[in-house]
Amino acid sequence: MSVPARPDGGKTARSAPDAHSAASAAVNTWDVNALIGPYPYRHVPHPDPEVLVRVLGREGLRGAWVGHLPSAFHRDPTPGNAALFAALEPHRDVLHPVPCIRPDWPRWERALRDVVERGAVAVRAYPPQWGMGPRDRALQALANACGEISTILLLTVRFEDLRQRGNLDVAGDLDPATIRATVRSAPKARVVVTAAGREMIEQVHWGLTPDERARLWWDISWIWGPPDDHLAHLFRTIGSERFVYGSQWPMRLTQTPRANLDLLPDDLRNARLADVEEIVFEEPAGNSAGQGPGTGR
Repeated sequence: MSVPARPDGGKTARSAPDAHSAASAAVNTWDVNALIGPYPYRHVPHPDPEVLVRVLGREGLRGAWVGHLPSAFHRDPTPGNAALFAALEPHRDVLHPVPCIRPDWPRWERALRDVVERGAVAVRAYPPQWGMGPRDRALQALANACGEISTILLLTVRFEDLRQRGNLDVAGDLDPATIRATVRSAPKARVVVTAAGREMIEQVHWGLTPDERARLWWDISWIWGPPDDHLAHLFRTIGSERFVYGSQWPMRLTQTPRANLDLLPDDLRNARLADVEEIVFEEPAGNSAGQGPGTGR
């Protein structure tokens, strides 16, 4: 069977990773998209914080933002948040809790204040699982509340590919219109979207103003590397500073984002992902980000 020719004629230059590569720069960074706890639709091996700590050490990562996987499917996420904080307590120097806040649930504002007071640097929301669309006022209220208290809102596009989901999992993917509307409705909110692919990222990014783009980041857990080279394309057109390191462990292999960074073409060898600590502690850069091609800082 013949192998189709690459669009670039097979001439894209790729060297072995070096000390100045994007993958090398990702060492000692944070994985913003890790999870613990069982998945309701299939068995996921060892989704435990102790295992995650060992995985992060193996991959050379500084730590992870960690969510509670079952809470995405619970009507009331409060017990799941309590379980998340308790499970991560022995590992808080490495694992930072990112609890779930459901803005159509009673007293959600108090729940948001409580988790931030306990040290949460971000909170998760799951619009598809909760039936929230682009015009949902509860979701917009959560985004505005996060902006007012300088807490990052983390959204998840998917946990699994549509082709492998069980027939009991009826929630679709997070749609681009909901992401755009959420960012646009909350001028102070900083939003990180995980598990998005190239097509969704482009639909959202080019539909926002420069100011809105400067408050939105994407993790790289679901972006293809070679041979499609979606990650390289996005770095060239949108800029690597709009992306953060994420693996979506234990739903996906932790080696994938590192491998895709290692395999970037030579012209992107000096690309840099966004600094997670800057996103947390500093204001977005305004019009200077997201206006055109770039390779980071």
